[in-house]
Amino acid sequence: MDEAPIDALVKLMRMEYLEMPDLKLTFLQARRLWDAPADLCLGALSVLVDAGFLVQSRDGRFLRRGSFLQKSA
Repeated sequence: MDEAPIDALVKLMRMEYLEMPDLKLTFLQARRLWDAPADLCLGALSVLVDAGFLVQSRDGRFLRRGSFLQKSA
């Protein structure tokens, strides 16, 4: 059975953020990087934010939660 598109994108995003801990992307940059439709990209980012893996900064960029806490401390 194939993975649902959102599950596959969440897995890919998580992998990329783990490989590049300082990655900070706007929504539009994330759409371009992962060549994803707006609704799918927003859904995957929301899953990662809701899970506490990503946070959205004041300027709208998505970054790993650990890197946000380290830099704001």
